[in-house]
Amino acid sequence: MVFLVVGLLLANLVPTIEIAWVSTILLLAIYLFAFEVVGVDVAAVTAMVLLGLTSLLAPLIGLQQGLVPTTDLFNGFSSNAVISIIGAGLDKTGIMSQVAAFILRISGSTEGRIIPLLSSTVGFISSFMQNVGAAALFLPVVSRISARIGLPLSRLLMPMGFCAILGGTITMVSSSPLILLNDLIHTSNQSLQAGQQMETFSLFAVTPIGLALVITGIVYFILAGKFVLPANKAEHTEGHDTASYFSETYGLQASEVYEVVVPAESPLVGVSVDELEQRWKVRIIAVEKGDGLRLGADSIDRGLGIEAGTVLGLLGTEEYFTVFSEESSINRRNDLETFANSLATAKAGIAEVVIPPSSNLVGKTARDVWMRKTFGLSLLAIHRGEEIISCRTGGVRQTPFRPGDTLVVHTAWTDLPIWSRIATLW
Repeated sequence: MVFLVVGLLLANLVPTIEIAWVSTILLLAIYLFAFEVVGVDVAAVTAMVLLGLTSLLAPLIGLQQGLVPTTDLFNGFSSNAVISIIGAGLDKTGIMSQVAAFILRISGSTEGRIIPLLSSTVGFISSFMQNVGAAALFLPVVSRISARIGLPLSRLLMPMGFCAILGGTITMVSSSPLILLNDLIHTSNQSLQAGQQMETFSLFAVTPIGLALVITGIVYFILAGKFVLPANKAEHTEGHDTASYFSETYGLQASEVYEVVVPAESPLVGVSVDELEQRWKVRIIAVEKGDGLRLGADSIDRGLGIEAGTVLGLLGTEEYFTVFSEESSINRRNDLETFANSLATAKAGIAEVVIPPSSNLVGKTARDVWMRKTFGLSLLAIHRGEEIISCRTGGVRQTPFRPGDTLVVHTAWTDLPIWSRIATLW
């Protein structure tokens, strides 16, 4: 009501009806953004649609013509901010994961092959759109590649950024100085005689020079990259130290994650998750049955049945996994494919969580509280004083919790805050 009253007051104060309608739509947009009546994307599109409708309803609302020409209505979608949002949206759909997987399939996991392929791709895309937009569009891809192969992100961003800039010189689309020069040439030609007029640049007039610049930039990063590209030391040492700690203390390694496919002839068909884990002493941390990825809280139920074609993400030692493979006739994949993104070290791994003395979890077992389904934590071991109870020794999920117990779990990092909020209140 306050915004409506302000709008009516402005309508009586502004000099023209056009300004009145612009002020009204602007106030509506501010109201929708401020109070989040609808999502920000819906609010933005609503304002755009209302501006477009002013052309259709102009005679009815006292306007000579629409507030914004319909030909200019979608110009805002070309801004760098919108391109960045589009890149994030594409990342949510999983397309960027597929692009990252495609690049890794071609280039492997070596820096010397990833950088030229990634840089040339970004350079080509930036030749037909703004440099900043191309870099923002590929930022999720670079992040996923870094997470999957453990290559420091800082060593991929600089080649991508520079090649995005150099790619803008391949065509006239992103060459702002040359576009301005074309306008100056066109203006100068109006005052020159026909024989003295200069020819303006065509779309691909600068392509030979642009390609030479991009190729030179890629070659430079291939040859001199190991000397000039930054490398964050923490990106190299932190993951190694953590992995060593879990390996030495508990005999667990986050890298011992296997992806398998259950064929129709496998004896696993019809077996529940709980039966599989108890018999072969491996932990199921991810499931894909064709109806969506099951990972984290409110996903994997121990009573979940395994069907033909099910893809399983398993955590266990090579010894137990070898026995499991022989007895269950599963098809093991050499690398993570279905779970490559969701089980990347940047998104999931092994962690330690502690049972506080005030928690109502004390005296309960992991099975009692359905720990994996409720909290998204797959229990691997319990560290209690000098004693370590693990999946190998058996009974870890039937062991009642005590105050101060350190639980070793595999979890998606987004699920850890759920534990910290609920563990003391359960």
